[in-house]
Amino acid sequence: MLSRLPHLIATAAIASTFAASPARADRCDDLAKQLKAQIDGISIGKTAANMIYLSHPAAKALRLGCPSRTVKNEVYGQAPARKPSPEFQDLIASAAAIVFTIPKPDTLRGVNRCFGRVGILRGNDIKTRFRRLDMRCIRTKTDASISITRDSSE
Repeated sequence: MLSRLPHLIATAAIASTFAASPARADRCDDLAKQLKAQIDGISIGKTAANMIYLSHPAAKALRLGCPSRTVKNEVYGQAPARKPSPEFQDLIASAAAIVFTIPKPDTLRGVNRCFGRVGILRGNDIKTRFRRLDMRCIRTKTDASISITRDSSE
């Protein structure tokens, strides 16, 4: 019986660590739930390949990118029109403010600035940086999209 005592103690210790640790949701899932709770109209869709697909009436496509080696998070939105509506820009600014913990007026200013630069003079694919956020606005013949990321080194 004494020879089995160390084995029983080790087994009990391992069992207690697994029993005591609660199931913890992923940080990205927490962000998606936070977006749903704080922004009216957002619903959470499928999760695939480090992306959580979201939906909102003001956006044609909306997704939250989870952290990887090079990027902390990503907010991507596609507007249903070539010129994004103020509701769409407000939605993207609200999501970016929540995800990157930056005041909403700052993110709204960055989103407006990015979409304002898209045009004849600068082209239809603009990359800009505002408040340590990398923003990329793209306009096609039918829609416009924006991607907001932050480098993992910041």
